[in-house]
Amino acid sequence: MRGWTRRPVPGKREGRLPRARGGRLLPGTRAGQRRLAQGVMLACVLALAPATWLHTSTAGQLRTVADAPARDVAVVFGAGLWKGRPTPYLAHRLDAAAELYRTGKVRVVLVTGDNSRPDYDEPDAMRAYLVERGVPGERIVSDYAGFDTWDSCARAKRIFGVDRAVLVTQGFHIRRAVALCRAAGIESHGVGVAEPLDGVWYYGAVRELAAAGKAAADAVLRPDPVFLGRRETGVTEALASAG
Repeated sequence: MRGWTRRPVPGKREGRLPRARGGRLLPGTRAGQRRLAQGVMLACVLALAPATWLHTSTAGQLRTVADAPARDVAVVFGAGLWKGRPTPYLAHRLDAAAELYRTGKVRVVLVTGDNSRPDYDEPDAMRAYLVERGVPGERIVSDYAGFDTWDSCARAKRIFGVDRAVLVTQGFHIRRAVALCRAAGIESHGVGVAEPLDGVWYYGAVRELAAAGKAAADAVLRPDPVFLGRRETGVTEALASAG
C-alpha cells in the first residue's frame, strides 16, 4: 500500500535481536547466527554419534532364539534381583538361554552379574533359576564380577577364554552388549528378548542413550575390568564335560 512505512518497535534497535534472559545478547549478525546454528548441529551430531555407532557396528548380528547360530557358549547378563530371585527382566533372559540350551544351540551358559557384597549374588540366583528349568548345573559357569556390560565382555574373553558366543539380554540393551563384546574380541551374535512397552522398558531405552557414550569410550580405551583376577577354566571344563 502506498504511503505505508514500517513503524519502529519501541525499545528495539534495528538489526539487533532482542536480549535473551539474563541480559545476554543473541548473535546480532547473520554470520553469528550461522555459527550458533552450526554449533548446535555439531553438538547434536556428537551426542548421537555413540548411538549411531552402536547401530552400525552391530548390523546383521542380531537374532532370535529360533534363528540364533549354534555356539558353544551363551552369555547371559545380570539384570537385578528381587528378594533374592531374578527380576522379571532377568528371568526372561534366563528363559531364552534355557531354550537355547534345550534346542542344542548352545552347550554351556555363562551367567555374569554382580556379587560385590555378600547379601547380593546375581550369578548364583541365575544359576538356580536355570537349574530349575532343566539346565544341568555342570553346564552353567558363573562370573561373579560382571559389574557392567564392558566388565562382563572383557572377563568372558580374558578370564574365561570365550572366543565366540550368543549374548542374551533385552532388546534395548542387545546392541550395546554385542558391540562391546566384539570390541573385547568375542565373535558375537545377540538374542534380544522382547518385552512389553511398559515403564521399565522406556526407562531402559532412555538409559541406553546415556550409556552409549560410555560404551564408545570403553570400546576405544578398552580398560581393565574393575576386578580382573586370574584365568579361570570353568568354561573349558564345562565344554569338556558336555562332550
